[in-house]
Amino acid sequence: MSDLTEIVDILEGRIKELLQKHNVLEQKQHNLQEELMLLRAEKQELQNGLEASENRVQTLKAANALLGSNEYKKETKLKINGLIREIDQCIVHLSE
Repeated sequence: MSDLTEIVDILEGRIKELLQKHNVLEQKQHNLQEELMLLRAEKQELQNGLEASENRVQTLKAANALLGSNEYKKETKLKINGLIREIDQCIVHLSE
């Protein structure tokens, strides 16, 4: 009977250890999930900032071309022609 009591005590101790480890791992998982959410939000902000910067660069290139810079004239003309084609397509869709 004494052996059985010892075995039960040992099992209880191991179960308590496992429960403690489980709780620690759950807390770590929760912390990692919060960190992941924060990093995803930061990534999205950085991507938005990058897109805004790229748009500003394109706008500045177009402005330089309009001001007479030969470097971006061809690119600006192509962009304007593309926009005109898009507008024409919109007009066709609206008239249907």
